[in-house]
Amino acid sequence: MARLFGTDGVRGLANADLSPELALSLAVAAAHTLPDPDREQPPLVVVGRDPRASGEMLEAAVVAGLASAGANVVRVGVLPTPGVAYLTAEVRADFGVMISASHNPMPDNGIKFFAAGGHKLTDEQEDAIEAALGATWTRPTGAAVGRVHDLLDGAEHYTTHLVEATGHPLAGLKVVVDCAHGAASDVAPDAFRGAGAEVVAINAEPDGLNINDECGATHLGPLKAAVVEHGAHLGVAVDGDADRCLAVDASGTEVDGDQIMAILALAMRDAGTLVKDTLVATVMSNLGLRIAMREAGITLVETKVGDRYVLEELRAGGFSLGGEQSGHVVFTEHATTGDGVLTGLRLVARVAQTGKSLAELAAVVNRLPQVLINVRVADKAVARAPEILAAVAAAEAQLSGTGRVLLRPSGTEQLVRVMVEASGEDIAQKIAEDIAAEVRAASPAV
Repeated sequence: MARLFGTDGVRGLANADLSPELALSLAVAAAHTLPDPDREQPPLVVVGRDPRASGEMLEAAVVAGLASAGANVVRVGVLPTPGVAYLTAEVRADFGVMISASHNPMPDNGIKFFAAGGHKLTDEQEDAIEAALGATWTRPTGAAVGRVHDLLDGAEHYTTHLVEATGHPLAGLKVVVDCAHGAASDVAPDAFRGAGAEVVAINAEPDGLNINDECGATHLGPLKAAVVEHGAHLGVAVDGDADRCLAVDASGTEVDGDQIMAILALAMRDAGTLVKDTLVATVMSNLGLRIAMREAGITLVETKVGDRYVLEELRAGGFSLGGEQSGHVVFTEHATTGDGVLTGLRLVARVAQTGKSLAELAAVVNRLPQVLINVRVADKAVARAPEILAAVAAAEAQLSGTGRVLLRPSGTEQLVRVMVEASGEDIAQKIAEDIAAEVRAASPAV
């Protein structure tokens, strides 16, 4: 049987793969496995969601499951994923639940759990929840049934935290904020205004159906156009649950997660807050980031793809900054998970602090052309087949240190991802296509 938890919680088509019955069962199983078994009081659980329509249904199921298992529930309503993590720690809850499919299309949804302190679950904790699904249990009755309360000022507490963590006032800067019609539609504009910026908010009118719809961090076209139209200094975009952030400069040119991490790493190094002068990033980060960090005297520690692996390395090494090219960035001093709004605030703060434009700051990273081809396969193990490894070795010899090749089986789909970086896009495209053809031939898709 396939593992229910993916790289970021349990996701699927809402009311089909991810049904209310499954949501209720997951909540019950979590209530039986995540709290400290030696606690004296009933478990306390924070529950939040993004604004997609199915979240209302799934929230009701999750809350019912938790209360039926004897847990007391604090509903925080529509709030970014990092906001739920923050409040889980702030109210000292036993765990938190976020109902969101992040950047996925509206019909999808997901359930993500946070352990005490707002930290992501370990594989072992996720396995324990799965093992507890459907287990026989004694239902509490009477006064032992869990109670449900609403935290009406949760967003206000979280916004105050964001403003305090910004690090430098944003006065004098005009910023376009694309909220993806998502969970940060109120929080993000409020936080940027609270930090002193002049804000133009776009895609900040969620109706339950328009989340991530051609907007936000996965579709930067509207942000680029708005920045130019309004003559803004820069723009930032978050995704549906606001755990990631990308940006554009005053000309509408994209600034990706690698460039954002480089800017922030240099800012923290200058401030003496970059622990061990180390940045944590995944193997998907551009070679240009590696070169820029090396030249700045900053160590780059690499992990597997996925923000959970970045988080694990940050905690294991005691580091203070890490993230992904996609825009997930973690500041361990201020957050336990990727926070897109905080990332945007800190990025704009660096612009304000230095007096330099975002384009000037982003130029520290000279991005090499990067080509990614997703190959549908029958068996993802083909990525380790001898003939494929030989093809990769031959390509790397051809690049002779001026680029690299990365083959990565997808964690959620029947795909092998072929990524090539080279000094020229034509070279990268040709090598990627040749290796992709080898992968297809070795394991044709069914």
